[in-house]
Amino acid sequence: MQSLFKRFGIALFAVALLAFLFHLNDVEKPQLVNTQGRNFERATVTEILRDNLQENGSRIGDQIVRLQFADGTTAEANCPNGLLFGTVCQPGMTVIAMRSQAGTLSSCTVYSYDRTKAVLGFLLFFCALLILIGGSKGLKSVLALFLTFSSFLFFFFPLLMYGIAPIVAAVITATIILALTVWLICGQTKKALAAGIASFGGVLAAGLSAEIFGATAHLSGYNVTNIEALLFVAQNTRIDVGGLLFAGILFASLGAVLDISMDVSAAVTEVAEAHPASRRELFASGMRVGQDVMGTMAATLILAVFGGSLGTWVLDYVYDLPLLQLVNSNGLDIVIMQGLCGGIGVILTVPLAAASAAHLLSRKAPEVPHP
Repeated sequence: MQSLFKRFGIALFAVALLAFLFHLNDVEKPQLVNTQGRNFERATVTEILRDNLQENGSRIGDQIVRLQFADGTTAEANCPNGLLFGTVCQPGMTVIAMRSQAGTLSSCTVYSYDRTKAVLGFLLFFCALLILIGGSKGLKSVLALFLTFSSFLFFFFPLLMYGIAPIVAAVITATIILALTVWLICGQTKKALAAGIASFGGVLAAGLSAEIFGATAHLSGYNVTNIEALLFVAQNTRIDVGGLLFAGILFASLGAVLDISMDVSAAVTEVAEAHPASRRELFASGMRVGQDVMGTMAATLILAVFGGSLGTWVLDYVYDLPLLQLVNSNGLDIVIMQGLCGGIGVILTVPLAAASAAHLLSRKAPEVPHP
């Protein structure tokens, strides 16, 4: 009977959650770009009507090609010679075409090469590899990743549309992601609870560090490179674009913080299960493990930030800008803030994880009888 009530409670909670998410996602998005009469469709290149290949091997101007669509219709299309849009068409190639209709006028343009199979193929390979190597925990990791991105899409973004501050929405979303991930991987255990507590503290530390860094260095979310497009969004929605930068830093540190908190909590759990130990001994063991992992994890986070902004670093290096200009440039300071504040969150996660796991797993060692 108790099991039946428990299942009924879980089912009721699931229905209530789905109803809440359905209501939350009932938001009206403003039409920022007129897309009436414009469709993106998959098509096959059947003929090159006019090529743009020059005698020296370069390409100048646009290609004119003939496309065949899935419904059997054909159309003449323009293929731009650009780095961001268009591609170099060849007969038999599958492309994504943009068909526009305005009254009696129609046009067709090649948007890009069809990358759908490549994207889905690598995604499936990644999931299969994770399941193959990780077994049941790998399957749970795939589910956790799916729930993570679902949380962004169906929870975090709608909260922004309702005018919730990005940093507040990020903290709430990060808490949900942490709880789901830790619960799926570790179940309802003390190890999971310790990892969850430490992860939340580490992520919160990264977000607060970013806020303090931004305040002291006079940096805000309005110093980013795509601010013009974001301001246009802010004028037509309730989204506070100024807070997106700090919310992004919080999310960027989430994975590394969760990783190191799980490492430390798992190590303390293994020590506690091997033999009874005091809280101080378990804390010391967790700190030793955390100190070994902390440096590499902080480096991993900073290198990830560096790799994501490599183009900016290369431009600054090639132009040989003076140090005083570099240290005080908005773009570079934002990158530095992302790396350092995420690293601070990782570092502070170590003592949090060690202390949480030691407190939850410590037990009094058995007394040795005197002879």
